[in-house]
Amino acid sequence: MRRQKISPYSRNEQDEQNNTNVLEQSMREFSVIIERDEEGWFVATVPELRGCHTQARSLDQLMERVKEAIELCLEVETPVANQFIGIQRVAVAA
Repeated sequence: MRRQKISPYSRNEQDEQNNTNVLEQSMREFSVIIERDEEGWFVATVPELRGCHTQARSLDQLMERVKEAIELCLEVETPVANQFIGIQRVAVAA
């Protein structure tokens, strides 16, 4: 008969501690470009993850959705090594 190792933490405390450790180890930041389209929707694009886009009516909802989109994209794609530098406006005759 094998003995089980007894932890001083309850099951929920162990799960919470494990989740915290995973979050601390795997956090990564991404640049997000946010635009507003002609219909008033906010549109987010993550340049480091090809095809990673989402949209929402409010900025708060957009940020929730872009986090979810990034997590989903990371499941199937490795980020490209682009570094966001900035945005520059350019005027041309139209």
